[in-house]
Amino acid sequence: MKESILYEKSKVFALRVIKLHKFLSMQMNEYDISKQVKRSGTSIGANIAESRFAQSNPDFINKLYIAQKEGSETLYWLELLHESEYLDDVQFSSLYNDCTELMKLLTASINTLKSKATTH
Repeated sequence: MKESILYEKSKVFALRVIKLHKFLSMQMNEYDISKQVKRSGTSIGANIAESRFAQSNPDFINKLYIAQKEGSETLYWLELLHESEYLDDVQFSSLYNDCTELMKLLTASINTLKSKATTH
């Protein structure tokens, strides 16, 4: 089965978030926010993966909405990590930009699916 760009990018992002969690907990002794960002950052891809087996088009869209919410939460945790100086500008920008790209892809996918649903 050929994987979607959204699935692949979310998986790569999840792996980056897992590495971030390791870095924050092992080198920076930051445990609370690192757990939160790991949970929400990996949940984006998990919901996208789950959407592939949705029972209906509305169920599929709902899974993507959940992934979008998790992305929004991840952006929040990344901002906190940056503003509290756990992440430098380069680390923050790279992760934030990747998450923002996922959010844009999710928004485009949801909008496309919704417009197809209303035209049929």
